[in-house]
Amino acid sequence: MDLDAMDPAELEQDLDLMNAATKIQASFRGHMARKQAEKSKTDGEITKEMEKLQSKSPVPNEEELDVDLSDPSLNHAAVKIQASFRGHMTRKTLVKD
Repeated sequence: MDLDAMDPAELEQDLDLMNAATKIQASFRGHMARKQAEKSKTDGEITKEMEKLQSKSPVPNEEELDVDLSDPSLNHAAVKIQASFRGHMTRKTLVKD
């Protein structure tokens, strides 16, 4: 059946063709609705998790530390911590090999 060669008035009279087109359109619309619902669900879950994280307030008993970041002893301590961690990671990779 060549649909391009048919007269538009003839196409409107063909009930089988109309029913087939309606079925295809309904199936496609359902597919798109399910796809959109899945995307919305995923976006909604992410939004809920972000809201949860943002709504958490710091622990009330925890006091804020006033630290002078320009203090040389603080810098020295940070370097020591970094060096020990790097050594730990190096030893861990050597044991794997």
